[in-house]
Amino acid sequence: MKFRRLGRSGLSISEISYGNWLTHGSQVEEEQAHACVKAALESGITTFDTADVYANTAAESVLGRALQGQRRESLEILTKVYWPTGPGGPNDRGLGRKHIMESANASLKRLQTDYVDLYQAHRFDYSVPLEETMLAFADLVRQGKVLYVGVSEWTADQITRGAALARELNVPFVSHQPQYSMLWRVIEPQVIPACEREGLSQIVFSPVAQGILTGKYLPGAEVPEGSRLADARGSQMIARWMRDDVLNAVQQLKPIAEEAGITLAQLAVAWVLKNPNVASAIIGASRPEQVFENVKAIDVELGDDVLTQIDKVLEGVITDDPRLTAQG
Repeated sequence: MKFRRLGRSGLSISEISYGNWLTHGSQVEEEQAHACVKAALESGITTFDTADVYANTAAESVLGRALQGQRRESLEILTKVYWPTGPGGPNDRGLGRKHIMESANASLKRLQTDYVDLYQAHRFDYSVPLEETMLAFADLVRQGKVLYVGVSEWTADQITRGAALARELNVPFVSHQPQYSMLWRVIEPQVIPACEREGLSQIVFSPVAQGILTGKYLPGAEVPEGSRLADARGSQMIARWMRDDVLNAVQQLKPIAEEAGITLAQLAVAWVLKNPNVASAIIGASRPEQVFENVKAIDVELGDDVLTQIDKVLEGVITDDPRLTAQG
């Protein structure tokens, strides 16, 4: 495994992170989930990403049990707060102080740990003063329950404002977690430059575009059994890519991957890691073999000629409008 520093901080994370969105506590039985975590650990992955909302808190609990017995200091555990949890009361969501503090304590219990390495605002909350949100994060840092702070799917302006407050409060604000792939590049025009200025790195999710960039979905063909489209929540995310022009373009990437001696999935993960502002790519898995396959992307070196070929093939199907940030 290879490691990169997160922003300008002293925290190093594995170039491949293991995430359990849409898998643990929902699509994958617990025994299989534990097998995937074990595969991640055997592959050298030390960074594990989850969120309280995943499987309505069950994903955190599964991950906590799967990591029991591991040396805590050798792991980086990441979770998030914002989306509704609990019975849906008025304070069961968002980035108000009450919800942040209560959610953090609940996440720690589920994850069976005294602290999380990175606590992330899962979206921007327009209904709460940003000062209140950042102060709550700062207090969690002071209490030792959170080591670093990050955000997910924020705009460049929101990141800049958050970074200014973090400096005032002496809070280590170090990361942004967006969707990013060959097909979805909305962070490139504005978010990445803002993060570079403010000293944040990207921890990206869906580097294979919810499975589209594996090449398993063929234009005009039946949906593969057991695929993401078979899951109601997953199908909402992947529907944007289920167009013949996109699927045809992805099939044209196969010769590029074959020439490099790698799979399409490895090509996709290596592509996001080529960006110097990306500290880690999050992979999910329902089988251990998927973990072992995708981790090999860290050894893939993509030359400028390959990047040019990829852009040429995908011309016309790339989404890069910065106004679509937070729609990942």
